[in-house]
Amino acid sequence: MTDAAAQHIVVDTPVESVARITLNRPDALNSFTFDMYEGLIRTLEAIRFDPAVRVVVLTGAGRAFCAGHDVRAAGTPGWVAEGLGTQQRGRAIMAKLGHIPVLMRALPQPVIAAVNGVAAGAGYAMALAADLCVAARSAKFVNAFHNAGTGHELGLSYTLPRAVGTQRAAELLFTGRAVMAEEAGAIGMILRVVDDTALMDEALALAEAILVNSPIGIALTKQSLWLNAGAGSLEAAIEMENRGIAISQATEDSAEKRRAFGERRRAVFRGK
Repeated sequence: MTDAAAQHIVVDTPVESVARITLNRPDALNSFTFDMYEGLIRTLEAIRFDPAVRVVVLTGAGRAFCAGHDVRAAGTPGWVAEGLGTQQRGRAIMAKLGHIPVLMRALPQPVIAAVNGVAAGAGYAMALAADLCVAARSAKFVNAFHNAGTGHELGLSYTLPRAVGTQRAAELLFTGRAVMAEEAGAIGMILRVVDDTALMDEALALAEAILVNSPIGIALTKQSLWLNAGAGSLEAAIEMENRGIAISQATEDSAEKRRAFGERRRAVFRGK
């Protein structure tokens, strides 16, 4: 990760087992540079195989979650070869950017988006790619992709209708109108709306409610949740669940969870 990316993608541990990723360009409303995209991907890939991290919280520094792509000062996409045509270059850029929401869903750890202020363009897409999204009352979701003449990127045409239904998604995608936090909560786009000052506490409380369950049980449940969104039948979905059950119940952590439940205590997991 470059020095700039490390400065603009900040990871800390606000509570044990929780990795908080903060988009940290507050003066630019945390809009993405090309270095930041690469930095976020590297961070997510590292977390994916870190057993010490059991929940991820994604948020933004200052008064915004993320204003999308920085059209004025994004820099140069270091992964794109020189001399490519316009279409080839654009395809290479979007292939990298499109990996971010897929990687968020592929993490075994649940991802909680804590949305403060505006979430536009890429910020909007990443908020919806998270497993859970909690928003401050100041939050606003803006389909800024229309400003680039596209209207949809980074999986928004997939995640939005699954959150709010096709009719509502069609209206939001076609018109590009902003959705304020209260409406986002009312239509099921996000989990809940909280006071701005309570946003991080709420996200961490949600993380804590997840941490009491076995890591492998959570990982397999997340996998079933998203894979079964495209299951062809109830039978196929149940078969996916049954395979997860067989794996998780054979682990020491699963046995520890069952013992702890019977003994009315918190389980101590060891990743075994």
